[in-house]
Amino acid sequence: MEQGNALIRLEGVNKIFYTEEMETHALSDIDLQIRDGEFAEVMGPSGCGKSTLLSLIGLLDTPTEGGYWLNGESVSDLSPSERAEVRNRHIGFIFQAFNLIGDLTVFENVELPLIYGGVDAGTRREASQRALERVGMSHRMDHYPSQLSGGQRQRVAAARAVVGDPLILLADEPTGNLDSTNGEAVMQLLRDLHAEGSTILMVTHDPRYSAYAERTIHLFDGRITDEEAEIEALGLAQASV
Repeated sequence: MEQGNALIRLEGVNKIFYTEEMETHALSDIDLQIRDGEFAEVMGPSGCGKSTLLSLIGLLDTPTEGGYWLNGESVSDLSPSERAEVRNRHIGFIFQAFNLIGDLTVFENVELPLIYGGVDAGTRREASQRALERVGMSHRMDHYPSQLSGGQRQRVAAARAVVGDPLILLADEPTGNLDSTNGEAVMQLLRDLHAEGSTILMVTHDPRYSAYAERTIHLFDGRITDEEAEIEALGLAQASV
């Protein structure tokens, strides 16, 4: 499989969790590419490996076997500190549970990744204000998470995810804790971010939101179940002949 313009490339990835009594094959023989500027979703039943796949792509975990390239650079064998540095600079996360810090204001939550990245105060302020404006939450920057609705918290989480202009946004069930109205609003926000140039990989089990993504990757029992369709969607069918 040729790399082409793939931002994310996984080849032969397996993930096995070991205990004293058994081993669990969470992912098996995963070959996957995500293109720069794409909005893709991973769908499948509970326990099929969706969150494990997102954790590997987000450098929160490492594969047992196989290769992972991010923007053309191998990241399979990085040390924990190197993974943390790449994660902070290049990957934005939007979690189901928001993961906002309750005793920090909206603005302080959004600027936190930039603090970890050593960005100066003036640049942090400009970038954080711009990110909050992108998600329509600049008027709430001095509020605390407890003063916001669920939909507003997820918008703040999205602002935190994009503040550092990452290569890719990883959204793990971003509507899972929201009612249908707020869920649709968050999906529209993701669509808007994608239209502005963000690359997005979203995990969901809700078929209502499939229309928002350009491409659907189906997982079942730790395997991609429609690999030929994925290759064709990437325009790589000719290269594989």
